Amino acid sequence: MLHLLLTTLLPIILLIALGSLLRLRGFLADSFWPGAERLSYYVLLPSLFLHGLASANLDGVPVLGMVGVLMLSTIAGAVLLVLYQGASNHDGADFTSVFQGGIRFNNYIGATLAAGLYGSAGIALAAVANAAIVPLVNLLCVLVFARFSARHSSPATVLRAIFANPLIIGCTGGLLLRASGLGLPAGVEPTVKALGQAALPLGLLCVGAALGGASLGRQVRPLMAASAFKFLVMPLTTWGLCRLLGLGGQAATVAVLFQALPTASSSYVMARQMGGNAPLMAAIIALQTVAAAATLPLVLMLTLD
Repeated sequence: MLHLLLTTLLPIILLIALGSLLRLRGFLADSFWPGAERLSYYVLLPSLFLHGLASANLDGVPVLGMVGVLMLSTIAGAVLLVLYQGASNHDGADFTSVFQGGIRFNNYIGATLAAGLYGSAGIALAAVANAAIVPLVNLLCVLVFARFSARHSSPATVLRAIFANPLIIGCTGGLLLRASGLGLPAGVEPTVKALGQAALPLGLLCVGAALGGASLGRQVRPLMAASAFKFLVMPLTTWGLCRLLGLGGQAATVAVLFQALPTASSSYVMARQMGGNAPLMAAIIALQTVAAAATLPLVLMLTLD
């Protein structure tokens, strides 16, 4: 299991390091990175979510139990993070990064580990986890950006931000295609899949580039807060809800695993596009990805069925 975990995390760490090196060496012009981030946010990430949710195989999975546990734990985590902000009073842009670091998750790592643990059953469980919390997490993040970022928004602006957000559009489209049974047309599916597959490497290179030009200074407190929520609050809340709602076995293990994953590279792209603290977000992604090599084995030891 440790070998699977390390081989899953290592490519992500290396891509972040490569992005940082490219930025520090000036291999690409600084003007390249904003365009790459925009491409990722408006095209690649929506394609990733659209394809993943439209093609999810949910056969033989306790869908309602997993969806209930994952949605409740995500909402509980979001409420606790907002309460934490009221007590700590971080800068608004900083808090948007803490929030994303606390509740977003790297579904590539999750799907890879679930498949390594349980084979085809693990893939199905990972599909349910994505279907349950990817749309919810994106909706919550849009609301938090509308409230706490420098771009303070009226209710009408918030509604427009929700309905026009490309990540939410991708999630909604994927769920509708999955629920209707239509799926993606045969001629379109390979294109959407290829675009989605490009989201992870480009996003991680952008994260590394942001680290290459970042000066974190006094950002240690929000950095630690995001990681504490991600690696302690979220998995413990999910584990407690599994016990409370009677979800057990492989489904419970994958549910807790997904809520213990390091945050996603899409967090950085969203921070850049919606007025958050992008350098802090990049640092949270890098720290959590490295720390997950130690935290995820502990989670799996406690929950593995």
